Amino acid sequence: MNLGIDTGLKTKPQYALRSVDHALQLAVILQVEGPQTVSDVADRLGVARSTAHRLLSMLVYRDFARQGSDRRYHAGPVISLEADSRSHTALLRAVALPHLQVLVDRVEESANLMVLAGDHARFVASVECRQSLRVGDREGMVFPAHLASGGKVMLADLPPEELSVLFTEDRWEGREAQRPDVTSVLKDLASVRRRGFAINKDRTETGVTAIGRGIRVGDRTDAAVTVSMPTVRFREERLVDIVSALALTTRDIERDMEQSLRVEPA
Repeated sequence: MNLGIDTGLKTKPQYALRSVDHALQLAVILQVEGPQTVSDVADRLGVARSTAHRLLSMLVYRDFARQGSDRRYHAGPVISLEADSRSHTALLRAVALPHLQVLVDRVEESANLMVLAGDHARFVASVECRQSLRVGDREGMVFPAHLASGGKVMLADLPPEELSVLFTEDRWEGREAQRPDVTSVLKDLASVRRRGFAINKDRTETGVTAIGRGIRVGDRTDAAVTVSMPTVRFREERLVDIVSALALTTRDIERDMEQSLRVEPA
């Protein structure tokens, strides 16, 4: 069985509404990956075309989506991202997915791709391993960046002035109880910077341990790859092999991203 979210920041409802879950997944797909056809949506969600059409129609009605002249569906005004951000993330996801699968085959644990969204880290791709007890698909979910392994490696590479802005008191107004101790965060990030990877053991989800390494394209680390596993299966002696596998994966993604970005549009 999948290892679901137990306690902590996020708790999966005991009686999840599949239609709601599909609608939320679809909103994230439109926001992060760009325009989709009804067939695209049906394939991604594993539903009938009629179901995909109903989901899209409701998102359009609530301004989470809009239909373009090409009959494809785009992110609506409620969730629109800047075009350059969306296209970059869509390219990154497309480039990374085959490498995530290779990583999963190497370590026999689930793998994820994350990007930074303010003071949160967002999962934009997941590949599950085949073990019966495993960490399931996290695509579309967000966690506080200073707690998530992928978030920490991205934060660790930010210029000091950008990092300090993320933890100012006014930014956390209305969620003061969640604001971390900045001194502790900076100390943790300094350690991440020295090691080149980060560990999150039960910090965002009880029973889940994740190890993350950053993807550096150009002059900054704006994405990360993580390996997630049930904490009961994590052993310190596995760390060297997992970090080595992450290093190979991030190197290959960086190489392919650089090649893709050099290709001029037709």
